[in-house]
Amino acid sequence: MNLLTIEEVSKSYSEKILIDKVSLGINDGDKIGLIGVNGTGKSTFLKIIAGFEVPDEGRVIKGNKVNIEYLSQNPDFDSEATVLEQIFKSDTDVMKVIREYEVVLEKLQENPESESTLNSLMNLNDKMDACNGWEVQNDAKIILTELGITDFKQHIGDLSGGQRKKVALCAALITPSDLLILDEPTNHMDNKIIDWLEKYLNKRKGALLMITHDRYFLDRITNKIIELDKGNLYSYQGNYSVYLEKKVERMALMGTLERKRQSIFKKELAWIRRGAKARSTKQKARIDRFGELKNAKVDITTDNLELSSASTRLGKKILNVENISKAYGEKKLIKNFSHIFTRRDKVGIIGPNGIGKSTLMNILSRVIKQDSGLIEWGETVKIGYFHQENGEMNENLRAIDYIREGAEYITTADGEQITASQMLERFLFDGSTKHSFISSLSGGEKRRLYLARILMEAPNVLFLDEPTNDFDIQTLAVLEDYLDGFNGVVITVSHDRYFLDRVSDQIFSFEGNEKIIQFVGNYTEYQEYIGKHPEVLEDDKDLNKKDNNGKNEENKRDENKEVAVDNNKNTNGNKQLKFTFKEQKEYDEIDDVIEKKDEELQEVNKLINAGSSDFEYLEKLTQKQKKIKTETEHLMTRWTYLNELDEKIEAQKNS
Repeated sequence: MNLLTIEEVSKSYSEKILIDKVSLGINDGDKIGLIGVNGTGKSTFLKIIAGFEVPDEGRVIKGNKVNIEYLSQNPDFDSEATVLEQIFKSDTDVMKVIREYEVVLEKLQENPESESTLNSLMNLNDKMDACNGWEVQNDAKIILTELGITDFKQHIGDLSGGQRKKVALCAALITPSDLLILDEPTNHMDNKIIDWLEKYLNKRKGALLMITHDRYFLDRITNKIIELDKGNLYSYQGNYSVYLEKKVERMALMGTLERKRQSIFKKELAWIRRGAKARSTKQKARIDRFGELKNAKVDITTDNLELSSASTRLGKKILNVENISKAYGEKKLIKNFSHIFTRRDKVGIIGPNGIGKSTLMNILSRVIKQDSGLIEWGETVKIGYFHQENGEMNENLRAIDYIREGAEYITTADGEQITASQMLERFLFDGSTKHSFISSLSGGEKRRLYLARILMEAPNVLFLDEPTNDFDIQTLAVLEDYLDGFNGVVITVSHDRYFLDRVSDQIFSFEGNEKIIQFVGNYTEYQEYIGKHPEVLEDDKDLNKKDNNGKNEENKRDENKEVAVDNNKNTNGNKQLKFTFKEQKEYDEIDDVIEKKDEELQEVNKLINAGSSDFEYLEKLTQKQKKIKTETEHLMTRWTYLNELDEKIEAQKNS
């Protein structure tokens, strides 16, 4: 059933055309994700559909009995209202009845003997039954509790910005509607709430239209993606994975696909298809690695067309942290935290809001001092810090001049020079925007410019504090691609599960009571590990604790002989193909060899995750981990070659 139709809608601001003769139909059951670069008019488009803005041209046709509920990025609040009063503020019939019921109930509590009040309450009981008010009222309290708000009588003016956003989200979710419109519902929400919201929206009946940069969220909820690009609207039937595939096809057909952008989209498509989940068998793991190797071939062919990532040379010693603690008054955030950072570490920091994640970032980056403990920085460390707020910007400067203040050009490890103009192009600034005054840029464009400036200064230790809150999906894909080739340390705080999976190989998880769990692996792998080992979340359990037998086990593994593999064989022209004796033996044994390497890597990961105060021991484990990964990649290259050769031999036999 059609709920709403947009016909030839256009909207401009000053001389900038945001929406140009766009048409769209929304049906019952549609779960639509709206994506596009920041500043293209996504939020404006939602406001037009919700009836909060009027288009310059065209019209929005809505069914007479169709109810729309809209959550904006910046909701309006009554600071004097209680949480429940704000929740039930809507003008729908059921909300009016609930508000009236709450008022009468409060009067009865003040004067239990009032017969007139008691009669009013009885009448309202019937109305609550008729409009399903009891269920809505109960749902509101359940959802608020899920969102971490339990004091329903607290005034809105006393809540933090994040708490107010949760109240607004709850109000949107419990208000009966045929079409629910959400503008960045996952922004500033922690991972547990995002997981809960994902499940809630999947169960919810009715249509959904939302803007979000959370790609796992999009992939698991939506059945349609619409993209706003330079005033035009492109529609893709399917979830985010389907969109990525169809996007590449569409751009190729238009003849406008740059090879660099194509590489980024292909990498993202490969990642989202894999889902970043652990596989149930070794065979599946090997197939995944084979897929990764195939993707890597794409990168090799485009290296000469791509900008490499640049950083200042980094010495052997990076950052050693030993038993640091930090508290603010009675609030203790960090206790006896230790870690040795090595080159190319990619660390994701996770945990609820207000638990100390940014505090740890600020200590590690020298912004604030720890209360106790020791921090040693290497002499070659050059820090770049992307804060949640933009650094100081002279808005009278042009974008290109702001970047040039950082550097005219930087040189990559292979000698390639990246100019300020090229850096801007890489981060989606076109020819005209590069020369625009900063004052004329949108908020999202300023954030992109701020990031490009930090990278232009060529740091070798990069701190990113919630980079995904303000970036659109395209910018995130570019940033992820940049970080893939970044020859330095990356430490990021983020609630974006996809981003954490893409850029991190270690997780620091704040679990409360000054407990920080250190885990080798990405976000999804950490969640799977915790699911299987919930005991590590107990107060007396910690992955940071040292395994007394760790060194003995390490020494035992060092005694194992490494597997030598001949990598010099190849097929030759159209001659009769066959395995050599050595290749046949290698082919028969390689699955078991790889499996043993996998097991060896898991053992090393466990020892690293167990933690230790012995820094030299941890350094040895980290180096062994990297060595095993390199050996496994080499084995996978051989596995790929041998399996392809086997397929060719079989095909030749059958021809």
